[in-house]
Amino acid sequence: MIAQVNTGDTAWMLMATALVILMTIGLGVFYAGLVRSKNTLNTFMMCVAALGVAGISWAVIGYSLAFGEGNGFIGDFDYAFLNGVAFEPLEGQTIPHLVFFAFQGSFCIITLALVSGAVVERMRFGTFLIFAALWSVLVYPVMAHWVFGGGFLQEGGTLDFAGGVPVEMGSGFTALAAALVVGARKDYGRQALLPHNTIYVLLGAGLLWFGWFGFNGGSGVSTGNSSVLAFVNTLLTPAVCLVTWFVLDLIRGRHVTAVGAGTAIIVGCVGITPAGGFISPGWAMVLGVVVALPSYAVIVWRPRTRVDETLDVLAAHGIAGMTGILFIGLFAQLAWNGVSDGLFYGGAGLLGDQALAALVAPIYAFGATYVLLRVLGSVMPLRASDHEEAIGMDIVQHGEEAYVTGQGAILVTPEAGIEAEVPVADAR
Repeated sequence: MIAQVNTGDTAWMLMATALVILMTIGLGVFYAGLVRSKNTLNTFMMCVAALGVAGISWAVIGYSLAFGEGNGFIGDFDYAFLNGVAFEPLEGQTIPHLVFFAFQGSFCIITLALVSGAVVERMRFGTFLIFAALWSVLVYPVMAHWVFGGGFLQEGGTLDFAGGVPVEMGSGFTALAAALVVGARKDYGRQALLPHNTIYVLLGAGLLWFGWFGFNGGSGVSTGNSSVLAFVNTLLTPAVCLVTWFVLDLIRGRHVTAVGAGTAIIVGCVGITPAGGFISPGWAMVLGVVVALPSYAVIVWRPRTRVDETLDVLAAHGIAGMTGILFIGLFAQLAWNGVSDGLFYGGAGLLGDQALAALVAPIYAFGATYVLLRVLGSVMPLRASDHEEAIGMDIVQHGEEAYVTGQGAILVTPEAGIEAEVPVADAR
């Protein structure tokens, strides 16, 4: 029997997809506020680039590799170039196949945009575009297949409601590999590299939280109970995480910071992403406390190392996503999710399934990205020169500035680098 399209489910999923696309712009605002002003535009442009690069790669081959039948590791080419992707629902769904394709594509886009946070202020934009195209084919679809497309983790019993494996751990441990290969900024460890606009940070975090209701709420692929549960939990976990972060900030430094508040919202949203449709609202609130602790600790510790993982994607996404995945193994509740109980409710086997995901996802994301960037770096430069980095990526990579002071604008020529400072009217 052919499944029938439900117009209510379809309308919600179209809206959820649009909300996730908005998240990519929100992420651009969030990231742009965290960098120095001379790199604002370049940082935002990396997120914008993800919309184009990942959007195309997902349609051409990424979706097929993630959701084609294939094997336990990777899908096949049945859906390449959207072959067979039309209006009829997939088995067990009530929305057009095209809508499901678009919704899942928005996940690939935002994950690629997240990765850029590890290499801002120094990676060449052209090289990033090539890396983005390769990564969105070789890394993300593989991990998505494992938990969403019938891969070995899904078949083995791992629960991941909205992307703890491919999105959160995928981006976090990719970011760590990218930071190690590309290397630290020239001034890292020698001078304070401070956020230039904390209002952008809070605005971006707010847009991300708003979009996350579509990200998690849409992952039930309907307007049913699992989507409702995930929607409510996406309100509760970040709220509790935010207040927990306030307390941690006050204990550590006697100030509640705007950057900390924005980060806390993200960490809470990430923590509930894998668990949203599997745990009760009460446990979702507990998760808000639990997920804050390891992420906060890694953010405090990381600047003491030589790893310039610039915008703490590892802590906010990799560590928080891993926490959410493991939390499912402890506190998932059949009475709420209709799927499985965690250890606390007698389901001892689920914790082992979740632990396996928390082991293999970081290994693959880190290893595949490390090899990819090493190979890419052997044929083209990954990063700008020290001189270009000192000028700022906005001028060097785009020939534009996020902020025009009114005094003049820097004119860049291919032959001479910085040529002169000229009046703004002339620079235009």
